[in-house]
Amino acid sequence: MRRGPALLYCLAITFLALFMSVSPTRAGDEVRIQEEIWALPLPLPMFAYLVRPVGDGPFPLVIMNHGVSLNPTNRSFFPLVEFRDAAKWFARRGYLVVAPVGSGYGAAAIDIPERALYGPFFSKVGKCTNPNFHDAGLAIAQVDLWIIDYMAAEKRIIPTDVIVVGQSAGGWAAIALSSMNPPQVKAIIVFAGGRGGRVDGKPNNNCAPDRLVEATADFGRTSRVPMLWIYIGNDTFFGPDLSKRMHAAFIAAGGRAEYHLMPPFGNEGHFFIGSPDAVPLWSPLVAKFLDAQN
Repeated sequence: MRRGPALLYCLAITFLALFMSVSPTRAGDEVRIQEEIWALPLPLPMFAYLVRPVGDGPFPLVIMNHGVSLNPTNRSFFPLVEFRDAAKWFARRGYLVVAPVGSGYGAAAIDIPERALYGPFFSKVGKCTNPNFHDAGLAIAQVDLWIIDYMAAEKRIIPTDVIVVGQSAGGWAAIALSSMNPPQVKAIIVFAGGRGGRVDGKPNNNCAPDRLVEATADFGRTSRVPMLWIYIGNDTFFGPDLSKRMHAAFIAAGGRAEYHLMPPFGNEGHFFIGSPDAVPLWSPLVAKFLDAQN
């Protein structure tokens, strides 16, 4: 009985990996890439979108962390692929990109308290009177470490050449990860990182912003990983004033982070990285940053 689920899970991994690998794409004369969907048998299993150059590798790794929704209905409609164009940009630079779908999203977004049903969603920060920003970031950071270990064991990646990219709560998790200084991670890129934005859906209404700045400083005290932080002028989750305060606190505490504030983008700058039209805007900054780490 115990071997049945494990066998089914292995079959799912094989099927899903093969499902999309038959359709590699080419962009002009750039590196040929292929897209896949994997089931990752981590301590907390999850699906992931994976895109990589055609070939056996091993490749340098990019992990892309998505944001958080506290609404279980919204989580149930979460797309399997959120940062496809951004992920493909990294793959064309030679990276194997893993974009995991967090626990409690998609089909796993089960949250019916009146029936005692709760999905494996672990990203809440608690009440704004006493938010736990630290653990919410570190929980997703732990998932990143699991992914690195798994992909290294599969011999798919160069285990000492890992970049972590995160947006919104995923960016906050990347900042948290930097405080752990994992030796495999050579650089981190944050897009609109933070927690507690738009409380009750109201723009520029943040949950305990002073506590968020304090938590950012706490992570900065031990963080020594080179980082690039990108924020957008019309982000109504983490506006310029707040993101600049976070950066100043992080740097003052000892962290290493290059900060860029991009001009307003569309109707809501918070989702900048998810737009294909934004790739030409952020990619020169990211390319320059990555080249500097080599």
